[in-house]
Amino acid sequence: MVSATKRFFIKQKRYAPLIFFIGGFIWDSLTLGRIDGWYSNTVLLFYLISLTACLYIYNLADDGRWENTFLAPYQEYAPLAVQFFLGGLSSAYVIFFFQSVTFTRTMVFFVILVILLLSNELLRDRISNKYLQFGAYFFVTFTFFTFFTPVLFGVMNTFLFILSGLISLLLTLTFINYIYNNSPSTQREISRFKISLIVIGIYATINIFYYFNLIPPVPLSLQNGIVAYNVEKQGNTFAVSYEQSALYDLWETYDKTFNYAPSDTVFVYTSIFAPTDLSKSVQHQWQRFSPVTEEWHTTDNISYEVIGGRKGGFRGYTFKENITSGKWRVNVTTVEGLVLGKIDFTIKPDSTFDKSQLTRKYFR
Repeated sequence: MVSATKRFFIKQKRYAPLIFFIGGFIWDSLTLGRIDGWYSNTVLLFYLISLTACLYIYNLADDGRWENTFLAPYQEYAPLAVQFFLGGLSSAYVIFFFQSVTFTRTMVFFVILVILLLSNELLRDRISNKYLQFGAYFFVTFTFFTFFTPVLFGVMNTFLFILSGLISLLLTLTFINYIYNNSPSTQREISRFKISLIVIGIYATINIFYYFNLIPPVPLSLQNGIVAYNVEKQGNTFAVSYEQSALYDLWETYDKTFNYAPSDTVFVYTSIFAPTDLSKSVQHQWQRFSPVTEEWHTTDNISYEVIGGRKGGFRGYTFKENITSGKWRVNVTTVEGLVLGKIDFTIKPDSTFDKSQLTRKYFR
């Protein structure tokens, strides 16, 4: 006799993978907290372990491995479980990486994450493609370790990124090799050499992305960036004076035009989120656009140390005096060159600007 659950599954089989996929995304959106929270990392680690187990169950099901075991009635649900956990991991990465991504070259990696998130729904028709399975598995494994190891060790550097990649590569190849050796059906469907080549190719591509600063600098993220007329530290509070945006500008908290008098100092205030116990050097890279060469020229690189753990972000500022008019920007970067964000503004000479119009905001 077919159970009510199984009848429902058979009836909704066409839409079940999409429902599980959307369910994983919504669940992550509602439940995940800070990237350095042990709850979030425990959930994602559980997802990764569960995805590994479900892939193992699914890939050995065709060999009759689960016949006469407690898993026999449930093995046909393995593709849905794979869908849920892969969707859950992908959506979590989209949520976390969105906090660090800027509309620069790092958007490339973020777009790849979004494509993985959306194309995961197509796995309902291609779940039997084991090259696709293991390729996606390695990608989400590598991505997990890229932000989990800095949170775990409280350090963010190139060595840890390389270590994260090697751990992911070793675990994935070991897992694939184990399934291959224990599954005659897998041996018939894929070439061990080819799948290893695909995984190593993905590994090399992510490292190339890292080398060219195309990966968002998770778990760091720029939370505020303001060009200001004055910044004062009063105890544990930063008082920032800036020109408020026009009402129609919904996306900016400050005016991008800095009305400059000869005696003015230009300040750039930033707050950067970093995980608890993580210490990282960041820098404000001041650049001016040259109309002659039509290129950005760096005038100053001012570094300071970010100490993690504060919910509102680690606050800091830099400033310049005797600044020239024109287009300016301050790139907020790590010392390795990974871009957390950019603050663009235009210096406009105006000795008559009334500074009584400035907004004064206190960041505690």
